[in-house]
Amino acid sequence: MPGVIITIAQQKGGSGKTTVAAHLAIGLGTGGKSVAIVDVDPQGSLGQWFERREERLGEEGIDLEFRTASGWGARREARNLAKHHDFVVIDTPPKSDLEMRPAIEIADLVVVPLQPTPVDLWATEPTLQMATKERKETILVLNRVNRRSLLTAEMTDATRDLGYRVAKAQLGNRVAYPSSMGSGSTVLEAEPGGLAAEEIRDLVKDIRKAFRR
Repeated sequence: MPGVIITIAQQKGGSGKTTVAAHLAIGLGTGGKSVAIVDVDPQGSLGQWFERREERLGEEGIDLEFRTASGWGARREARNLAKHHDFVVIDTPPKSDLEMRPAIEIADLVVVPLQPTPVDLWATEPTLQMATKERKETILVLNRVNRRSLLTAEMTDATRDLGYRVAKAQLGNRVAYPSSMGSGSTVLEAEPGGLAAEEIRDLVKDIRKAFRR
């Protein structure tokens, strides 16, 4: 059985796609599962994170397979990686149908991170339309959430009203996320007992339930 291909997609910049991609990759790799990551974003942020990780752990200690691809090459790369891995996570760039569309077409699941603001919600529509056109299962993930904010509660309801699946797990606006990324790590490793790590574990559970893996 080929592995599950998960594409992190959102046309609006600043949604936290790369952070979500890296954390999902590490979270999905628990329990002996094999994971590969594909960076389709020309900015190469996921690749920079992987390089930091490789420097920290060494080649023998690295726990992910990493590839870069662009445009239609993402489909071939992801398909080949899925033959030998349980999960393949693709990080896509914002504002680029050319780069994002092939990654959505090959996906088993499209994960759409968004901040809980009206502007972010409006900007999510093109990505959702693309995923719907390709008949892809989609899950929305609220990111950089301030749980004490009334706006967060309002936007959580508004997101659910879109009619798409919304992850029960919400990722808080926590320094732990960017801090861990800077060293090629994740909150699961840097602060395993923290609230951020708990959020990621809950998100991973949401995604694994969809595929029973």
